[in-house]
Amino acid sequence: MSKAAFKGGVHPPERKEATSSSATQWAPVPGRLVIPMSQHLGAPCQPVVAVGDRVVRGQVVGTVDAMVSAPVHSPVSGEVTAVGPWLTAGGTRVTSVTIVPDAEQDLDSFVPVEGDDVRTLVRAAGIVGMGGATFPSAVKLTPPKGLDVSTVILNGCECEPFLTCDHRLMLEESERVVAGARIIAETVGAKRVVIGIEANKPDAIAAMQKAAGDGVEILSLVTRYPQGAEKQLIWALLRREVPHGKLPAAAGALVHNVATAVAIADAVELHKPLMERIVTVTGRVARPGNYRVLLGTLVSDLLEMAGGIVGEPGRVIAGGPMTGPALGDLDVPIAKGSSGIVVLSPDEAAPLVDDDQPCIRCGRCTEGCPMFLQPFQIGTQANRRDWTAAEPLHPVDCIECGVCSYVCPTKRPLLQLIRLAKAAVIAKGAKL
Repeated sequence: MSKAAFKGGVHPPERKEATSSSATQWAPVPGRLVIPMSQHLGAPCQPVVAVGDRVVRGQVVGTVDAMVSAPVHSPVSGEVTAVGPWLTAGGTRVTSVTIVPDAEQDLDSFVPVEGDDVRTLVRAAGIVGMGGATFPSAVKLTPPKGLDVSTVILNGCECEPFLTCDHRLMLEESERVVAGARIIAETVGAKRVVIGIEANKPDAIAAMQKAAGDGVEILSLVTRYPQGAEKQLIWALLRREVPHGKLPAAAGALVHNVATAVAIADAVELHKPLMERIVTVTGRVARPGNYRVLLGTLVSDLLEMAGGIVGEPGRVIAGGPMTGPALGDLDVPIAKGSSGIVVLSPDEAAPLVDDDQPCIRCGRCTEGCPMFLQPFQIGTQANRRDWTAAEPLHPVDCIECGVCSYVCPTKRPLLQLIRLAKAAVIAKGAKL
């Protein structure tokens, strides 16, 4: 039986059939890689290589001493040809290292990371949350003093439409997922390990149950978006509520994505840095599928590897269509948090709205909000740029899932408005 879902949310068309049954394949090594120095939350890295330098696969090309950060490595052996600003999927220009790979590449070899314990190895490997949050994993493995983590949760929900990279990972590397889960639990002293998977992936549930063994629970969850959000997942699996403004550790839980768990297992057992990841490329492309992609591969090159765009694209989304940004330039690099590239036709893409539309007070956004907020009111105050009035409505609690925009019958850009309010309130120094 599937565990009951959280309050709110939606169940949009899944659109996963084009890629869920296709085995992951390596994307070819592109003609150049662009490695952003910031692929994580926290302090950006500083380049430690210069134009003309030779690098080898696994070599550190950017690092920083700040605690909340993660180093970046070269996924190939080759030559550094540029160091400077480059546009990223988030719309900002980030200092990046451009590398032209050698003609011959040994992707089975790499410079190993060094460390005497799990946290040091995870930090040295540059591992961050690969479900999209990109929070440095070594920091997450160090809960605040006084908070005991009793349960480690792995997020295998993959509730965004179109995306199937985690689905394929659980099918193809189920034992590595479990290995990572056990390492995480041992590191934080958790007694219980739970892997939550939505019920629309019965083959992944079966594969994970076979690999789990003693001490690892595989629980099926009702299919509902945004099931994979930390607070919603903790509630659905454990029936525990994360207190307002607190970390999941305050509820005795620690949540990691299944791909992050595999990367942690690779760092600890193989001393391998994070240099590639599985990316779903789907929608209006000739060869939709899941590709193991070297970090720094440009989206334009990846789409070409997938056979190119079919027809006239309405929008190209980095990530899933509920939360991912639309790309105005396809020459942006795949980064550690890049889960998918989705090409929508003009009919599939939501219409672009130049200004806000009237609210008809239907209440659908309030009913759908998994964080119990009132999105229409926050949107109204954001339109007025009245951040004092917006603050008591708790825009900072928004998890930016996009449910409010999805259910709005007048297509108000509620998520964008709430992001404005959230940023303004944080800038004011509001208490989180």
